[in-house]
Amino acid sequence: MARGGQGLARVAVVVRAGAAPLWWCGVVAAGVGVLPSGFTGRRIGVMAGAALFIVAAAVVALVRRKRYSALARAAVRASKHDVLQDRSVAVRNWRRGHRWWLLLAFAAALGSAFAVPAAAGLLLAGCGTGLRLKASWLGRLERAEDALLWVRVDWLAGNGGRPAGKAVKSYRSTGIAAGDAAPGGARRRTAALV
Repeated sequence: MARGGQGLARVAVVVRAGAAPLWWCGVVAAGVGVLPSGFTGRRIGVMAGAALFIVAAAVVALVRRKRYSALARAAVRASKHDVLQDRSVAVRNWRRGHRWWLLLAFAAALGSAFAVPAAAGLLLAGCGTGLRLKASWLGRLERAEDALLWVRVDWLAGNGGRPAGKAVKSYRSTGIAAGDAAPGGARRRTAALV
């Protein structure tokens, strides 16, 4: 790394990194979870799970928005010495840092199906959906400001997450074309050469 530079990870990529694993763990756990009738019965379990899905998606999507907005408004321009982390590296770091939590949550969702079928699986899927919605909101924020938001890697939690945690003091910004991820953290589609 160049002298005076920092390693930077995209904020939206870090937020979005957990969406797919949580979604798929939840969908699989809910699918397997409807097999046992449980204590409550399948119908009540699925209805409770649907309610949990909606609540979890809304809560995860809305939590800490003020903090993200404040950090985005105060973002400073990234230096030419800063090193922009690839999208795949940020996603891999998040998933490696959370793999045991994901496995534990999946096992708990499967085990709880014997009490309330599918409910915990749908709760996990709702958390994944909420992260995807939050990343989309960040993408709209980035497009409105015409700047991508980055966070110092050393300010992230040890597991590669918490891009708006207490350790994060500010964001950096770059032009909209920087890095290999589009606004919102999705893979950037390569444009055809003209």
